[in-house]
This record gives sequence, structure tokens and C-alpha cells, in this order.
Amino acid sequence: MPSPPFAYEPRGKRARHGKSFRLRFWSVRHARLLEHVYDAIERLLLAAAPLIDRLGYARIEGPMAFAERHIKGALFDCRMCGDCLLSATGMSCPMNCPKALRNGPCGGVRADGGCEVYPDMPCVWVKAYEGSRLTRRGDAITAFQPPIDHRLKGSSAWLNLAKRAEVRPS
Repeated sequence: MPSPPFAYEPRGKRARHGKSFRLRFWSVRHARLLEHVYDAIERLLLAAAPLIDRLGYARIEGPMAFAERHIKGALFDCRMCGDCLLSATGMSCPMNCPKALRNGPCGGVRADGGCEVYPDMPCVWVKAYEGSRLTRRGDAITAFQPPIDHRLKGSSAWLNLAKRAEVRPS
């Protein structure tokens, strides 16, 4: 019997099993390094926000979403929610949680740290906590995250960050 789909699952994306967790767990173990990379990308995008605005977000959304889907998909099993929390969750994507919880684990985490829904999968939030302990902003994992804006699904979280920077007062 096939596994049930995630509550927030892009078309064609299924739950990973066994060895396919390897790269996602590498990302958690190397959260500090990836935090530096992520911060550099964020600084670059914020600096480029005026240029991106002039070019037009709609024009570059496709290529940016494509790049993000493949880069973050490989490293973090990204679900393209459009509102990335990796920098706050120890480089463990909370959208990999079958229940799509964005503010911590459910009450069903198993004693071995396994997921309630998929027992052979470690809880995303257990991994997020482990990764957050390696980062400079490790306490960011305790900050409340607003509910996901489903209108952003499939869009580039990197571009959405740049858009938000454009509307913030200087």
C-alpha cells in the first residue's frame, strides 16, 4: 500500500524513505556552514532588490523558482512553500512534516525521535532542533511563525524575501 501523501505536498512529491534522507540530514549536520551560505544569498538578494524590482518580479520568478526548486530540493527536500524557514529551523524544512507543522512538533513524536505518521522517518522537528543548536541564531527556532500563506506555494521564497524588502520602509 503506498504511503499517504503529505498534507502539503507538491504534485509528484512523495515521502522519502531510508537512504534518501542522507542529503537532508547532511544539511542539518552542516547547518552552520549552510547558515553562512543562506545569509550570503539573503544579503545578495536584499542588495539586488531594487534591480529585481526594475526587471520585474514576474519576469524572473520562473528561473528563480526553477533554481530554488532544484538547489533547495536536493539539499533540504524543499516543498516550495514560498515562505522559507530554513534559517530559523536549523536547515531542516518544516514542510517535510506530514502534518506541515511550522511551530514545533506534534504530540505524536515517538520515543526514538521518529515521526508519528511515518515511523521510519525521523521527526523533522527533532532534526530542526539538532540543527538549530549548531547555528548562530539557534534560538530563532523558538520564535512563533505565522501560518503559511498558501498563495505563495510554488513561488520562489528568495524572491518573496526581496519583495518584502522593497515594501519595508528604509
